[in-house]
Amino acid sequence: MRIITPFTASSTAMDVIAGVDFTGRAVIVTGASSGIGVETARALAAAGAHVTLAVRDLNAGRRTADDIAATTGNGLVAVRGLDLTDLDSIAAFAAGWNGPLHALIHNAGVMETPRKYTRYGWELQFATNHLGHFALTLALHDALAEAATTTGEARVVAVSSSGHGSSPVRFDDLFFRRRPYDAGHAYGQSKTAQILFAVEATRRWARHGITTNALMPGGIWTNLQRHWDPDRRARLKAAVPGKTPQQGAATSVLLAASPRLQGVSGRYFDDCAEAEPVEEIVEGLHGVRAWALDKDAARRLWDVSLALIDAARR
Repeated sequence: MRIITPFTASSTAMDVIAGVDFTGRAVIVTGASSGIGVETARALAAAGAHVTLAVRDLNAGRRTADDIAATTGNGLVAVRGLDLTDLDSIAAFAAGWNGPLHALIHNAGVMETPRKYTRYGWELQFATNHLGHFALTLALHDALAEAATTTGEARVVAVSSSGHGSSPVRFDDLFFRRRPYDAGHAYGQSKTAQILFAVEATRRWARHGITTNALMPGGIWTNLQRHWDPDRRARLKAAVPGKTPQQGAATSVLLAASPRLQGVSGRYFDDCAEAEPVEEIVEGLHGVRAWALDKDAARRLWDVSLALIDAARR
């Protein structure tokens, strides 16, 4: 049965968190120094959570933490460095984590970047949006499982995109070595990968009390589109006003903290409701393609991702 909530596209993160007590819960939000990551962290802090901002720019992270503490009255906002394209950085972050982890939000991301590869030979968008978060979550699995033993559940939330509709995961050429680089398709397959991660993590980890869901935050004009042609951005921004960052963070917060989602896992949401299957993304924003929920593809992606990470560490 498709999951519907009382919240809509116009709901904000604060609307969703109202009445939810997250006191004593530990939360990590990646990429939380700008855009919807800030508002996701702010709402969870307002509910009493101990929030860690996992960011590349520590100065920006500290400014954000100070702002969140000032606006919510919650001083339990920490900042730690994390580079999702660097396995050493990921390992160090996880090694420095102590205690249970109640929610991990894969918020950081890049969009339609010029062709670029990490030192492991991974295409940048796939590396940042999927592989980095995959490695981080595996490294924090025990902390998530520990939280589940005391509260009944830990949650992983993957911020995907309607952009997944532009491409399935192309296993035969993940990193555009043999085909012309297409920034939109590279972004699309990385966002499909985030949904497939939720599908396979559910199969593997539901028995550990860990639920995993993915989402589309909505059309939001942030620094994420900085690589777009300025004329294209201006035209689309005029035609599609989009959501505010506070509205864009609502579905992330819903999946991370709402009691309404207790026990729900392996699904994809938009506008605070489970997305409907579609043959093409409706109006460029709504619905989920079948390839993003394909269980065989999800298992294959998990195995391929593990192999890539293992090879990079040798």
